Amino acid sequence: MSMVEEFFSVNYAGRGDLFKGLSIWEGEKYQKLQGTYPVISLSFAKIKESNYKMTRKKICQQLTELYAKNSFLLDGDLLYKTEREYFNRVNVDMDDADATIALNCLSDYLYRYYGKKVIILLDEYDTPMQEAYVHGFWDELVSFTRSLFNATFKTNPALERGLMTGITRVSKESIFLDLNHLRVITTTSPQYATAFGFTEEEVFA
Repeated sequence: MSMVEEFFSVNYAGRGDLFKGLSIWEGEKYQKLQGTYPVISLSFAKIKESNYKMTRKKICQQLTELYAKNSFLLDGDLLYKTEREYFNRVNVDMDDADATIALNCLSDYLYRYYGKKVIILLDEYDTPMQEAYVHGFWDELVSFTRSLFNATFKTNPALERGLMTGITRVSKESIFLDLNHLRVITTTSPQYATAFGFTEEEVFA
């Protein structure tokens, strides 16, 4: 996931040296893409709590850190007064209404700032869900996560593309009930086989 972020993110603009010598750098159109998108990247890998309260708090902590990293958006007059008020409400103790639209709003702010739609990367989306299933707070977390994912990946006009990774196969039930436009790529799918992991020839080599 870090490879994808470093390829697309404006924070790595001009860092073609990271990809020199790789196949992707042989194509001029890909060289022009590198470092040109605002990217929001987060990981749920370390959210392994045994109760809903702590799980939700850790997710909110990650959202708060994202807003802190993008605090430059408060400079100038990009944001309206109400948006500034919302920006400053984003914290570990924010309510569900603010938390579940946090990525949606940040996408909009970055889109307006850079003039380009946002790529959102979410690594190990399913780690908290696995813990919720084991420890018996599945229903609570599903409700929160469904609202978060809906606002982030479906009803988000500032989204260029989203990439989610996890070991649990995506289904159209529970948290993905509203996300009917997902494209599921598994370890045996031919799509992107030459971009992620190893091809069969590379394994033998």
